[in-house]
Amino acid sequence: MRTQDPQERIKNYQEVALGLTKEEAVDEAKRCIQCKKALCVNGCPVEIDIPAFIAHTAKGEFNEALTKLREKNFLPAVCGRVCPQEDQCEKTCILAKKKGPVGIGNLERFVADWGFAHSPQSTDHRPQMSTVDRGPMTKVAVIGSGPAGLTCAGDLAKMGYDVTVFESLHKTGGVLIYGIPEFRLPKEIVHTEVEYIKTLGVKIETSFLVGKTKTLEELKDEGFKAFFVGIGAGLPYFLGVPGENLNGIYSANEFLTRTNLMKAYLFPEYETPIKAGSRVAVVGAGNVAMDSARCALRLGAKEVYIVYRRSETEMPARIDEIHRAKEEGVRFELLTHPLKFTGDEKGWLKSAVLMRNQLGEPDAGPCRSKDQSSRWSSIRSSARSGRGRIRSFPRR
Repeated sequence: MRTQDPQERIKNYQEVALGLTKEEAVDEAKRCIQCKKALCVNGCPVEIDIPAFIAHTAKGEFNEALTKLREKNFLPAVCGRVCPQEDQCEKTCILAKKKGPVGIGNLERFVADWGFAHSPQSTDHRPQMSTVDRGPMTKVAVIGSGPAGLTCAGDLAKMGYDVTVFESLHKTGGVLIYGIPEFRLPKEIVHTEVEYIKTLGVKIETSFLVGKTKTLEELKDEGFKAFFVGIGAGLPYFLGVPGENLNGIYSANEFLTRTNLMKAYLFPEYETPIKAGSRVAVVGAGNVAMDSARCALRLGAKEVYIVYRRSETEMPARIDEIHRAKEEGVRFELLTHPLKFTGDEKGWLKSAVLMRNQLGEPDAGPCRSKDQSSRWSSIRSSARSGRGRIRSFPRR
């Protein structure tokens, strides 16, 4: 997929990936060989009828393709952008080993975007709604409006339940709003998907903290008979090393929330202060780490490093996001782990001490897959055996 030029995009928050043209989408869809046993469907967490929506796309029947997508997925424009297709549907594509998989995610994004552009108010794409009388079990509360909550609400509405989503923040979308940067997932896309879910009959109340605004018991008194709790995994993990509470050290949660939800990148138009510094180190190599590193560049950092304790093979981030981070100038300090941070007399971060690691035999920790487990290492073992190498990482 075409993207913005790296040297231009680090100066703005506009979407990096530019999407497919109509001609590109049709050509890509025609690569699908319409397998009788479509493994891609099994690779999709919600089991979209992928061959059917792609067949419609190949014929230029984009309205029908979107209707087919909406049967199982209420967030196709979101999933087409941020779902890890390379580890799910595209991974199981029969063409993957020879010519590269069909770009299922790119096609999903194209079809959803086409729907927004050509029939934004249409209800033609709504799934078939249940007419079953749910009786006294009709009212359901969904707590949290992230991807899980929105998907649950949509499914329940389709089944005939009276659904209300309660969101503690002032905007709907959860991690889609506060966690994922605008250049990867424009917030207008999230807003449009939420509006679609509302057309199914779902009601959404924002700035409503269940347990504080109203308790579960109070909601039960209002007639809610069932509850789905989808409040996310929002607590940050810390390293447990000296100095990590110094000024200038953020958890990724805070850094991305300030940047995305609170619009720190538009300061002073939005009065959200944030300090990126001229030299930034991001510890970790997942999608959140890549988002943080790329945000730091756009906030004016001159040098941004990904500091990761293992090698590139073990990085959990999406391949596209790693590639785009490299294009933008993010540097990678691999097999490296922080030992401590030191501060100045005012409590601001001054320097970091890092240790070089090497991969050893796998320990009892988690691993991404069996074929990679032999490459995972124990950092503690490296430190105890003296295989680590210490280096300094001063602030600038």
